[in-house]
Amino acid sequence: MDIQLTINDMPLTVPEGMSILDAARTINIDIPTLCYLNLHEMNMNNHIASCRVCVVEVEGRRNLAPACSTPAAAGMIVRTDTPRAIQARRTMVELLLSDHPKACLTCAKNLDCDLQALAADLGVRHINYEGEISEFEIDTSSLAIIREPSKCIRCRRCETMCDDVQTVGVYSAVGRGFGTVIKTAFDRPLHETSCTFCGQCIAVCPTGALMELDQTDKVRKALNDPSQFVVVQTAPAVRVALGEGFGLEPGTIVTGKMVAALRRLGFDRVFDTDFGADVTIMEEATELVHRIKHGGRLPMLTSCCPAWVKFFEHQFPDLLDVPSTCKSPHEMLGVLSKSYYAKASGIDPKKMIVVSVMPCVAKKYEAARPELAQGQETADVDIVITTRELARMIREAGIHFENLKDEEFDHSLGESTGAAVIFGATGGVLEAALRTAYEVLTGETLEKVEFEALRGMEGIKEAVIPIGERNLRVAVTHGLGNARKILEKIQAGESEYDVIEIMACPGGCIGGGGQPYHHGNVEILKARANAIYQEDRSKPLRKSHENPAVLALYKEFVGEPYGERAHELLHTSFMKREKL
Repeated sequence: MDIQLTINDMPLTVPEGMSILDAARTINIDIPTLCYLNLHEMNMNNHIASCRVCVVEVEGRRNLAPACSTPAAAGMIVRTDTPRAIQARRTMVELLLSDHPKACLTCAKNLDCDLQALAADLGVRHINYEGEISEFEIDTSSLAIIREPSKCIRCRRCETMCDDVQTVGVYSAVGRGFGTVIKTAFDRPLHETSCTFCGQCIAVCPTGALMELDQTDKVRKALNDPSQFVVVQTAPAVRVALGEGFGLEPGTIVTGKMVAALRRLGFDRVFDTDFGADVTIMEEATELVHRIKHGGRLPMLTSCCPAWVKFFEHQFPDLLDVPSTCKSPHEMLGVLSKSYYAKASGIDPKKMIVVSVMPCVAKKYEAARPELAQGQETADVDIVITTRELARMIREAGIHFENLKDEEFDHSLGESTGAAVIFGATGGVLEAALRTAYEVLTGETLEKVEFEALRGMEGIKEAVIPIGERNLRVAVTHGLGNARKILEKIQAGESEYDVIEIMACPGGCIGGGGQPYHHGNVEILKARANAIYQEDRSKPLRKSHENPAVLALYKEFVGEPYGERAHELLHTSFMKREKL
């Protein structure tokens, strides 16, 4: 049912139940927000209204109303631009700033801070309120996320994202009034909680209270050590987002410029995680076929996302046998760099440093998992930096990114297919696996390689894929809250799927916690996804099992996919973790 109301003398018709904020946006009226999260693509509403920055005047009401949580009503007359409303917003921001560190110049979020931008938009030039400043210890315990509560403005975005969207439940507001602080249960260090390190709390934090663990100094130290052979690899989603760090439009493909920039930074080899993705498909598709042919455990779940892996280890330890045992693509390429490539090139693996550039904060934690170094003298991957960290390194080095000429990845661990690059978008891993599984199961050539039913931003996508005489029942989900729904079905014996892809972040890796901030703009994620599929279409080979460099790897070094040597190098194990 639609209703009619008036905002700033403009009549409009909107669906009943829509907030004043969203109603105003339909007629291009911008009301400033801070605690509000745009969760419509996730079919959720954010009604915390803790910051009161979006207050408006509603005729007939004495008090100002928060636009984000006040439903529009029939006949309502709203003013968003009165002196009273504007001054109230300015006062709220001044109060927030009065209890905020004045260290903007040295903050990692400088010039990308919502609080900073809001203060500028509202013309806050003087803070009229001076009082006690909250001080808390910085939590540097985890291998992925830094918590600096003194910078927290208690907007509770992280709590909404962690509890309501991701359903992990790590953060909670403790205390009242000025003493309120967002904490973990019993104030545990982050590494002692059920945190998956997905980094979505970082993605929505409006200040520098939550940031990734910066490892750029480690990279520079390695690059300046002449005794080390430093290899870098880049994930599929990085190439469609890195350009945003230099003012380019979201979805701009910068693969060649990225490679050129990495060479100028001094890396000895620039490899492509897409090669590891092609190898992942060789293993994962073969594992799926093996389970189908031999009555193995179904459904099989993908295991490329380390945040999702840690999620089921904490939340669903009874399902440890369901996910594929494949390592993630960057871990596969890491171990192959230190074994296959090192042997062929006469390089001592102990002298090799592998750096991964990832869209993901959880990859930092993943690289330190002890089981990912089993049987090896060193870890598969030594250092992980995010897309944002790489952009900073390029700027710090004085490289004019937009003027670089395109260069190609080094061979052979830089060769890949279109199936590999779509790993960066939700549905891409499963689509890539089906391109190979179809031909393995049927012995026939798959002419149409696009599986459109697996694409898009819907939280859970389902499809039935005819493969020979079998109808393969598949599902794709992104966001850990959606993953929970799928896993609870499996637990209850209600799942009819054969294979399921799960990614922790919205949109998959393109929306990873280490990507340039999208500030809730889903159109940015869609632009990145479209670029991923454009890159796929431009590839001469679009099926992982057609990659000649991958075929050579198996012939010369690994042997059969899913075989003994493959298990030793390319597969891993999972463990039951306490839910905290």
